[in-house]
Amino acid sequence: MRKAVYPGSFDPFTNGHLDIVKRSLKIVDSVTIAVLKNTSKKNLFTPDERVEMIRETVKDLGNVEVETFSGLLVDFCKHHNISIVIRGLRAVSDFDYEHAIFLMNRQLLEGLETVFLLSSENHSFISSSIVKEVASLGGDISGQVPPPILARLHKHFQ
Repeated sequence: MRKAVYPGSFDPFTNGHLDIVKRSLKIVDSVTIAVLKNTSKKNLFTPDERVEMIRETVKDLGNVEVETFSGLLVDFCKHHNISIVIRGLRAVSDFDYEHAIFLMNRQLLEGLETVFLLSSENHSFISSSIVKEVASLGGDISGQVPPPILARLHKHFQ
């Protein structure tokens, strides 16, 4: 069984993230969305809130789990017997950063592979940071986030 992890802060989870998950399921048997608990970063939603919203978003996909993690991704992969990391790339500028992480992960866990999926053209401009900023200013983000996330963002910024 080919198990993959899709790690990130997902604050919030966007349609771009959802697209990567759906496309990942075409090449692996299961995907664990690993929500990073990063205490040094100011997040809009708590890790538990993010997990709850993502679970609601992916509940009908099958073969998708959502969990939190902290520390090294390679430790999470070892613990869950995962050998594939899924990463989305929006632009060439994302590659340099992701490539460095790939190389470090390979040093820390032999055999860990990373699969890079390019964002679909209709999602390539979406970022969680931009979504949060536009939502905070009352802009329409309905095309950028799944309905459960949109509802939470509206509630948060009212």
